[in-house]
Amino acid sequence: MENKKMYLKKIIIVLIVFIGFKVPAQNSQDSVYIGVPINLKWSERMALSIMKRHPNAYQIDEQKEPKWDYVHGLVLLSMEKLYKENNQIKYYNYIKSYADATIDDKGEVKSYKFENYNIDMITAGRILFNLYQTTKEERYLSVIKLLRKQLEEQPRTNSGGFWHKKAYPNQMWLDGIYMGEPFYAQYTVQFENGENLNDIAKQFELIQFHATDKKTGLLYHGWDESKQMAWADKNSGCSPNFWSRSIGWYMMALVDVLDYFPKNHSKQKELVTYLNKIAKSVTKFQDNSGLWYQVTDKGSKEGNYLESSGSSMFAYALAKGVNKGYLPKKYREVANKAFDGLTTKLIKTEIDGEIHITQACAVAGLGGKPYRDGSYSYYVNERKKDDDPKATGAFILAALELNR
Repeated sequence: MENKKMYLKKIIIVLIVFIGFKVPAQNSQDSVYIGVPINLKWSERMALSIMKRHPNAYQIDEQKEPKWDYVHGLVLLSMEKLYKENNQIKYYNYIKSYADATIDDKGEVKSYKFENYNIDMITAGRILFNLYQTTKEERYLSVIKLLRKQLEEQPRTNSGGFWHKKAYPNQMWLDGIYMGEPFYAQYTVQFENGENLNDIAKQFELIQFHATDKKTGLLYHGWDESKQMAWADKNSGCSPNFWSRSIGWYMMALVDVLDYFPKNHSKQKELVTYLNKIAKSVTKFQDNSGLWYQVTDKGSKEGNYLESSGSSMFAYALAKGVNKGYLPKKYREVANKAFDGLTTKLIKTEIDGEIHITQACAVAGLGGKPYRDGSYSYYVNERKKDDDPKATGAFILAALELNR
C-alpha cells in the first residue's frame, strides 16, 4: 500500500510538470499556474516562472510596493511580445496590472520623480502604447506624454547627448541609450510624424564616436564629455572597462529603435552599420560555452564569470538583427550557441517545472555614493543575483526571436 501511494505521488508530480497545475485566481480572467509545464517553449516557461514567483507584476525584483522602474519595463515588454505571439490574455492582464498598480485614476505615477531627469524611468513607458491603444484610457496617454516631456527637458551634453540623469552631469551611458531611445522613437513615429528620428540617431552617433575602442571595437560603459569624473579617461572621457550588459543594452537599443526607422530614412543605414560593427566585435569575445563574461574582454581572468543578462541581451539583439535583415545569417548561429549556453549552464529547473536563471550581475554603474570607479575589480565584485529581471526579460526576448 505504501509503495502504491509513493507511485501515485510520482505520477502526480510528473503530470504537474508536464501539463501544469491550475487553480482559480480571484478577480482574474485566467488561472494561476502552480507548476510550469516543461513542454512549452522557453519564453513561456520563463514568463510563467516569473508570474509564479511574483503573482503581482509590481513584485518583480522583490519589490514590496508598486514602483515605476526600468526592470519592470524590460520584463513586461518581453511579455507583451509573448502575448502578441500567442494571444494568451494572462500576459496582457499581468502587464496591465503593473500599469494599474503604479498609475492612479488621474494619470499620476506616485513613485516617479520628474525632477530627477533619470532616463532609466522612460523605458517602462513603452508598455503604455499598447495599453492605450487597446483601452483608450486617457491616464495611460497622460503618462506617455509626461515621459515625452521629460525627454524634451532632459539635460544634454554640449554636443547634444542626453545626460544619464540630473545627478550625473555631462555623462552618457550605454544603458541610457536603451532606456530612452526606443520609447522616443515609438513616440515620435506615432505622435510626431517621425520628426525627431534624427535626434534619436544623434544619440547613437555620439556614443559610437566617443565610446568605441579602436582596438577591440567594443564600447565602454560610459562617456563623460567634461572628462571631470574620476572614472573618466582624461583624453577620451571614457570609463576604463567593457561591461557586457551595458553593451547588451546598446545592441538591444539598436534593434528596437530600427523598428521605427523607415528603410529610406537617411540615418537607417548608419544605425544598421553600427549594429554590424558591434556584432562583429562582440562575437570575437564569445566563450566556447556560447556565453560572455561579465567584463567582456577579460575572459577567465581571476574573478571574471560567465554572466547571464549580457549573454541573453546579445542573443536577443543578434537574433533579431538577423530576423529583420540587418545582420548576416551567420549571427543566428552565434545567438543559438549563446542560448544553448544559457539553457545548459545557467538555467536551473525545479521539480514543478519552474525555471531560474543564475549568474546575473545585480547592478553596476559609475560614480555615485558609494563611488563606483568602473575598475575590473568593481565589476567582478558586484553582487550576483538569480532571476534578476535584466536577465529574465532579455532571456524571454531571445527565446522569442530564436523560436526556442
